[in-house]
Amino acid sequence: MDEVMNKDYLIYKLSDKVKSACRIPLESFQKNNVKRGLRNDDGSGVLVGLTNIGNVVGYERDADGHLQPTEGKLFYRGYEVNDLVRPLMAEKRFGFEEIAFLLLSGDLPDKEELAAFSELLNDNMPLDHRTIVHIIDLEGSNIMNILARCVLEMYTFDINPDDISRDNLMRQSIELIAKFPTIIAYAYNIYRHSVHGRSLNIRHPREKLSLAENFLYMIKDDYTELDARMLDLLLIIQAEHGGGNNSTFTVRVTSSTRTDTYSSIAAGIGSLKGPLHGGANIKVINMFHHLKEVIQDWTNKDELDTYLNRMLNKQAYDNAGLIYGIGHAVYTISDPRAVALKKLAGELAKEKGRLDEYEFLKLIEEEGIKCISAFRNTKKPISANLDFYSGFIYEMIGLPEEIYTPIFAMARIVGWTAHRIEELNFEGQRIIRPAYKALQEQRDYKPIKDR
Repeated sequence: MDEVMNKDYLIYKLSDKVKSACRIPLESFQKNNVKRGLRNDDGSGVLVGLTNIGNVVGYERDADGHLQPTEGKLFYRGYEVNDLVRPLMAEKRFGFEEIAFLLLSGDLPDKEELAAFSELLNDNMPLDHRTIVHIIDLEGSNIMNILARCVLEMYTFDINPDDISRDNLMRQSIELIAKFPTIIAYAYNIYRHSVHGRSLNIRHPREKLSLAENFLYMIKDDYTELDARMLDLLLIIQAEHGGGNNSTFTVRVTSSTRTDTYSSIAAGIGSLKGPLHGGANIKVINMFHHLKEVIQDWTNKDELDTYLNRMLNKQAYDNAGLIYGIGHAVYTISDPRAVALKKLAGELAKEKGRLDEYEFLKLIEEEGIKCISAFRNTKKPISANLDFYSGFIYEMIGLPEEIYTPIFAMARIVGWTAHRIEELNFEGQRIIRPAYKALQEQRDYKPIKDR
């Protein structure tokens, strides 16, 4: 056996040993009262912190402490998101900057504050030339990884990177919010050039444009006003989701160690990249494309149900037994973000001439919920989540799937930085350090000659 084969065999042997080393019986969790995934037995999240920033409401508790499903609600600093979005839609104006100000500061801005804040974001959108060169050097890499590496690189350009005073945290937060769109746009344009042989266009952000408009300008230039407003609303809806979502909790955990802002945000990006978190919208749109091909009659419920049940039985599509985009850890009757996006998708589909696809997607949602409920034999309400319609909206705007998850990060950086500032400034702050119970029994050491 040659040297390479010896190394391969060693890796296989180590991996095989891990099978038993990682084995923890499911009943051990119940026996030791351990909350897997920080989830209680009733599905609710284990309470691990307090926040003034966001609130996710998907159920209520009755007098006996049992969960009762309710229409989903999402609050930013005490405001229901629909109450923030509704006037923006009615007035046909951009609002992501306004919501970013709210989440960072705790209050909605007046006209003068909003104008100054928007100008400050615009001033900070251009990248250091060294960052641009770095992005070019990373051509072809995953854009979420490029984003994380660029964030870490910002540490070296910051004149005071380790200062965790409020003023410095706010400065860093604003710079990150402003630079995310530019990093993502440049990274995609270089990816498109190196992988697909397209012409390389690097457009600098323009003054007087909203963040959403600037991003579309840097990505593709040919966008409609409705495209930009839809992206703006998508950013608003994805900007924050309470302290318990995986990536925000990651930011809070790392922030509690008092590490620098860039290390903490890079960790949040790594969390969001996962397909069970921010990468789920790609799963949905790919499933949608597949169903468009295999279902002959997009209005035939019986044909669709038959195929969805085959998917649930791991006999079709990717054999994962899942209908992507259906169900949420907190929301029950409805996900308010999905409700809003469903309406937005309808408006955009009408402009783009894709109403037949929109109606089919709605049917998949309706029948998917029914099929999952029957398959699981449960009466517990199930609803579509944010990811169910977001990918379709991105696609209609003309955005490539390589940047779906980076756009999520572009929105969520607002929530991340707001939670980091809160984590480092509330009374009684201490490092987040939960406990794990060890199941391995103590063993006696054997000299290497006796093993």
